[in-house]
Amino acid sequence: MHDDLTAVAWESVDDDGVTDAEVAMNSPHQPADEYPIGGPAAALAARVRAGTITPLDVVTEALTRISSENRKINAFTVVRAEQARAEALELAARDDLDELPLAGVPVAVKQNIAVAGVPLRAGSAASPTEPEPADHPVVARLRAAGAIVVGVTAMPELGLWAMTDEDGTVTRNPRDVGRAAGGSSGGAAAAVAAGLVPIAHGNDGLGSIRVPAAACGVFGIKPGRQVVPAGIGADSWAGMAENGVLATTVSDAALALSVLAGRSDLAELRAPQRLRIGLAVAPPSRLVRVDRHWTAAARTAGARAAAAGHLVEPVELPYGDTALAMALRWPSAGLADAAALPHPELLQRRTRRHLALGRLIRRLRLVRPDQVDRIEAGLVDFFENFDVVITPTLAAPPPKAKQWSGRGWTVNVLASARYAPFTGVWNLVGWPAASVPMGTHPEAHTPLAAQLAGPPGSEATLLGLAAQLELTN
Repeated sequence: MHDDLTAVAWESVDDDGVTDAEVAMNSPHQPADEYPIGGPAAALAARVRAGTITPLDVVTEALTRISSENRKINAFTVVRAEQARAEALELAARDDLDELPLAGVPVAVKQNIAVAGVPLRAGSAASPTEPEPADHPVVARLRAAGAIVVGVTAMPELGLWAMTDEDGTVTRNPRDVGRAAGGSSGGAAAAVAAGLVPIAHGNDGLGSIRVPAAACGVFGIKPGRQVVPAGIGADSWAGMAENGVLATTVSDAALALSVLAGRSDLAELRAPQRLRIGLAVAPPSRLVRVDRHWTAAARTAGARAAAAGHLVEPVELPYGDTALAMALRWPSAGLADAAALPHPELLQRRTRRHLALGRLIRRLRLVRPDQVDRIEAGLVDFFENFDVVITPTLAAPPPKAKQWSGRGWTVNVLASARYAPFTGVWNLVGWPAASVPMGTHPEAHTPLAAQLAGPPGSEATLLGLAAQLELTN
């Protein structure tokens, strides 16, 4: 599904003192034969269930990859090497091993949901350092399905930013290590794109799965509300954030999502009957400029959908006041999480300013439910005539990999907003959306992707359509 992975060697010096040429020469990718146990999660689990490989074989291989490659991209912040090996041995002794859908599959978990024994840092030095006593329900479901959590992945502070770095460490894009991996599930996307794990957990508050998935050239899906247990931080970003998955293939993502949702039917990819698809390439705001190659990626997805037999029609999506609604909710989204932090004085400067603006917005009561009600009403009317809409996932290639956390608030806000304007509307209304790789940018040599979105309950339709587009990619 993916083009050959590339790195662009620039001679400029990054903020952390490393030349882009030096970074590019340390590509995280290895020849496939150096890691004989790999491939899609479904295939790995099938081999474990059949007894041709053991869970320990698979986990050991993944840990070897991580040990060798993670230092080049900084996808993981915690690697559970000893615990993962012990859990693999315990898994091998389970009586139901031959029935587990993710038997022995190594997975990564984003560091803002609880993994027992690991501190829940949420990308922030202001967070607690004590290990979590129990797993989040999503992690418990992964373990019950036979998955082995090999580590937790990097994210920007409180998930507020569309680029990932923390504690002076920049998470780099495996497709071009001179560029950011996206955010906020940047570590998850980088881990999957680099082949360190076949699937990773992520969550998405204004595009935090789809943005890094598109940036790194992997598949990512955010389900609609109440499909997967949320419980992300204090209030799941006021109900906008959902747990989902990133994977190298649509079938692996469907398998993992079926586990997270407790719905085996989601793993059964089916070609959807002829769909009415709207192709909407205009951004939510006229202030946003869209790179023509990202527009072309959406058009390519539309052409492939038409070739698969679907009815595709150019449309304008009724965004309404989406840009304003997102701008008002973004600064206030992390307020509940910040209020629960034990060391708020350690928050990054950009985050403190962002949250201060959020508090002002709250005091002025500028965030009102009717804003989203109007947006959703327009989308409901739109989807009376369409089953799915296709848009670009991003408006431009991801920004340069650097320590964005040390830069000013304005620079961070503009960088995040300029390249990722298309995703947030689906969080406002709580509808499902996914990002599907669509080749490579001919100038930036970074991935391109198209976003698929649909009304509540359309997860299976989006997965089925994504699989059709993937087969022709």
